[in-house]
Amino acid sequence: MVPGRTVLLSLLFMTIAASLFAAQDSSTSDTRSVWDGVYTADQANRGEASYKTGCSSCHGETLKGAGESPALAGMKFISNWNGLPLADLYERIRRTMPQDNPARITRQQKIEILAYILSVNKFPSGNTDLPRQPELLKLIRIEANKPETKR
Repeated sequence: MVPGRTVLLSLLFMTIAASLFAAQDSSTSDTRSVWDGVYTADQANRGEASYKTGCSSCHGETLKGAGESPALAGMKFISNWNGLPLADLYERIRRTMPQDNPARITRQQKIEILAYILSVNKFPSGNTDLPRQPELLKLIRIEANKPETKR
């Protein structure tokens, strides 16, 4: 291979690698955590009402689970979802709950129920409603422990 061509190819590969690293770094900085106040208290209050009519008969009034229905609160619940995007939990709820008729509860009600689940698990509320769009929920991570603040 010609020496000038080798240098040019090396520069090209380094530029591509730097671009990929920068893209990965910016996508990481766009992600948030459930500790960042990703829902509002009003949204969680609306979700509580929907939870009581659509979910509590199986998951219990206190979200601790009942029978074969798993808990939606507590360390076991959080550890099962730890590290996953909030979109995964939302999609599970959206597609399969309530089991007897998932279409009975609207998508809006399900996102409000998800906000309620976050509030019961003591994740802080914020100033903006939890979004309904799955692509935005993919940017929010469920984290069991509050991350250290970035400097």
